[in-house]
Amino acid sequence: MQAVSRTSTSNRRRVLGATAAALAAVTLAGCAGWNMLTSQVTTFGTWPAERQPGSFAFDRLPSQQAHAKDQDAVEQMALPGLTAAGFVPAAPGTQADVLVQIGARFDRQDRSPWDDPLWVRPWGPRWVGTPWAGPFWRDYALRNPGYSREVAVLIRDRSSGEALYEARASSDGTTQGGTAIFTAMFSAALKGFPAVQSEPHDVTAGLPG
Repeated sequence: MQAVSRTSTSNRRRVLGATAAALAAVTLAGCAGWNMLTSQVTTFGTWPAERQPGSFAFDRLPSQQAHAKDQDAVEQMALPGLTAAGFVPAAPGTQADVLVQIGARFDRQDRSPWDDPLWVRPWGPRWVGTPWAGPFWRDYALRNPGYSREVAVLIRDRSSGEALYEARASSDGTTQGGTAIFTAMFSAALKGFPAVQSEPHDVTAGLPG
């Protein structure tokens, strides 16, 4: 489930799994006083109504195994959401009832100055400079790029390998995220488990600490 990093002029995608250690130190700029985050969530699955959540173990793709330290950090972000849904980590030396794959990423959306009909605004320009700053308009610098963030959870039955539950959560903001934001998104993705709702809907979860 781990995505591959991509870069383009208008949309640079980075994978949280490859940069989790760095994201853990990101300050949630502009979020002072906030303690809740609303994410768009979609859920799918055929979790049996009579089945209890039970024990789980994280299941990693080869690419995630190659970045074990970073994946450890991502899994710690997903842990509160899983335990809130009723799952417990499998005890060492025992077989888990289910296997859980997780992924997370963020996309940076850079805007062209021509996207803004006013270009320069007195109350906080997105772009530095003026339309006539130079013959080649070289003085523009992006101040506030937008970010879209997404997390995904896939739960499989350990014995059969059947996919029983899938959840995704996304959110937008002016920062790439950080530990608190992605933890809240995983919690939102699993809130209401095992109910499913395939249409995108808003789910609010608390930001930790």
